[in-house]
Amino acid sequence: MSKICGADCGKCSLKEECLGCESTCGKPFGGTCTAYEYIKIGGIEKYLEFKQILLDEINSLLKENDLPQAEKLCEICGSFVNLEYPIPNGKKIKFLDDKKIYLGTQIEFEDLGICYGVVTDMTFILVCSYSVDGSEPELILYKKR
Repeated sequence: MSKICGADCGKCSLKEECLGCESTCGKPFGGTCTAYEYIKIGGIEKYLEFKQILLDEINSLLKENDLPQAEKLCEICGSFVNLEYPIPNGKKIKFLDDKKIYLGTQIEFEDLGICYGVVTDMTFILVCSYSVDGSEPELILYKKR
């Protein structure tokens, strides 16, 4: 497995299924990889700058909504974070692609039993809350970039 973004692939539970970004042209699970797409355009230094710009933008949104600040963004497979959100008609909807690699983070408050999740790419920012076991997801905001 070959990586180009600096992610710690050794800690991923999907490492046996992943062939790495370089050998799959940025589609390790069949969907695009946000890191690979950006690195391909601007290189690793520009990608790291992009991650910091995104983190600053996310923290600004979190602050506006009286939510805790995020410390970092990590590369994460959509299947880990593609929750089903209830909508007013009683149905549930997913917003993400299970096969795509996004940038994301989790802000956990175990003592309260709640987590905040942030998922982003070059085109949107999604912020949600859910219980520490991943149940009861609630969409807090979805913003196009």
